[in-house]
Parts: sequence; C-alpha cells; structure tokens
Amino acid sequence: MKEDSQSFLPQHNRQYLDAAYWDARFQKEDEYEWFKAFAEFRHLLLPHLKRGDKILILGCGNSLLPLDLWREGFREITSVDLSPAVIQKMAARAEAEGVDSLKWQVADMLSLPFQADTFDAVIEKGTMDVLFVDNDSPWDPNPEVRSRVLTMLDETHRVLKAEGVFLSITFAQPHFRRPFLLVERYAWGMEVASFGEGFHYFLYCMRKGARKASDHPSHFAQNGKPVEALDGNQGTGQATESSMHDHMDSADYILSMDV
Repeated sequence: MKEDSQSFLPQHNRQYLDAAYWDARFQKEDEYEWFKAFAEFRHLLLPHLKRGDKILILGCGNSLLPLDLWREGFREITSVDLSPAVIQKMAARAEAEGVDSLKWQVADMLSLPFQADTFDAVIEKGTMDVLFVDNDSPWDPNPEVRSRVLTMLDETHRVLKAEGVFLSITFAQPHFRRPFLLVERYAWGMEVASFGEGFHYFLYCMRKGARKASDHPSHFAQNGKPVEALDGNQGTGQATESSMHDHMDSADYILSMDV
C-alpha cells in the first residue's frame, strides 16, 4: 500500500536539511513529485535543452524526471542527491526498466564533485526550496539561509559551461527569487515562465553569458524600494503579500516555510 506524503512529515522543518531524514523517507517512499510531474512543464523545459546536452539534476530524490528526460532522447544525465538510499533505489529502478546510460551519484549540491564547465544544463525541481526551510522572512532572509542558497548557486554557476543553462522549477514567486538569482557575480540572464491551473508554479531559466542590463536587481522594486543583490545589502520593506499558499499539491514542508 502506498503511504500518503503526510506520513513522512518531520517534527521540525530543519530536518529537511538532514540527509538522515531523507534516507529514512526514501527507504519507505517509492515516488514523489514536487511541483508537478514532467508532463505539466515539458513544453517549457524542452526548448531550453538540446539532445546532446550533458545534464546535471540536483537533489533528484525519487522523482521520475531523469527517466522522463531519457525517454525524450537525452542520454548524458547525471542525477545527484544527499541520500545514498534514494540513489541506490533510483539506479536499480532505471536498470529494471531497461533505461541505460543514466548516472546516479551521492553528492551535496553545496559542494559538487565536478570540475568547472562540465555541464550544458543544470536542473533543480523543488531542491533549492529546501534551503529556505528555516527562513525568517521572504523579504529579508537570515544570514544562514543567504549563505546556503548563494553557495548552491555558486556551485551551479561553476559547473555550468559557457552558455550553459540553469533551470529552476519552484512555487516561489519572482520577486522573492530575483535577489538571489541575479546576484552580480553570476554571468547569466533570467527568463521566467509559469505553469499550472489555479495555482501557478514557475520555471526560471538562467543562461550563462546572456546577462542584460535589465537583469540587474536594481531594475526591480519591492514596495516601491529598489532591491539590491544579496552579495551587498538587501532592502527590507515589509511584505504586502505572503509567499505562502493554501492550495499546494500536498500538505508537506512547503506549507510552513517562506521562500
């Protein structure tokens, strides 16, 4: 009998940062899709990829995204996760389904074991959101959250080839993500597309080397105040709307955190 996602809720949100929590969960849970299945955003994702691309998937979990991309004709896919249990399980599933050439590796996205300029594309779906589980405010993230997220983005930027693309799938709205994604030191531009009915999810596309003047954070404002990149000082206007939503896929950690 398939367990409901509610049965995997931790006692404290910070447990989502603990590999031991995910190992225990993945040993029992066979499959779960954060922020919709591939079919829901396929039309937005595929135009940013080429068949010969070398692709890295961060925090793959037990999502079927690596297998879905393989069925679309992509062959050079490396999926990483902190949990040895899920890497072992997904590798065995791929082999059982006759899906060859996929690579599975235990790795921390804050310290990727790859050389610079290795991948044509880096994809994350719901993984970056885990870094915000103990966030105090979506408008003024605490130093630990800032450091954690920027380290993840530094590593992503490092392993991307020139003109490589970083694709991020989340429910976090653009005004909360721009200050992170458009930090000065990242040489990428940003495009945003949304999908979903009733509730909108977002696909952020950052292409290395494609930064435009309009991608500078100072071009955006929150509550009438300019927002500076997070490698400087950030504006701290009070939020007029919440980044939280009451109608998500399930009542999991995303219901009780600010991103």
